[in-house]
Amino acid sequence: MSADRVFAITWTETALKLVEAIPDQRIRRLITQRADQLARSPEQQGKPLIGELAGFRSVRAVGQRYRIVYLVERREVTVLIVAVGRRRSGDKGDIYELARKLLRQGLLR
Repeated sequence: MSADRVFAITWTETALKLVEAIPDQRIRRLITQRADQLARSPEQQGKPLIGELAGFRSVRAVGQRYRIVYLVERREVTVLIVAVGRRRSGDKGDIYELARKLLRQGLLR
């Protein structure tokens, strides 16, 4: 795969709603800017997720507080943003808990 390949960034309806629910406009803008950076070399950014979320990747946004969970679709040359939220280890509001719940409900793709 050539290094200059640019991926299209697409958002699921769920991910858009999660971003829109963030009250701070500056944080929403920073998350969107970080997501846009995934257009280049998305597989070199973030980290691969494990367990139920295997196949997805996660990248930090707005310092350490937020995570963008995404799927790289090589054939379509697309990065699909599937969930956005705060990392709160052990909390049911944690982004990874939410992503697992969405996956079980069939809402991540």
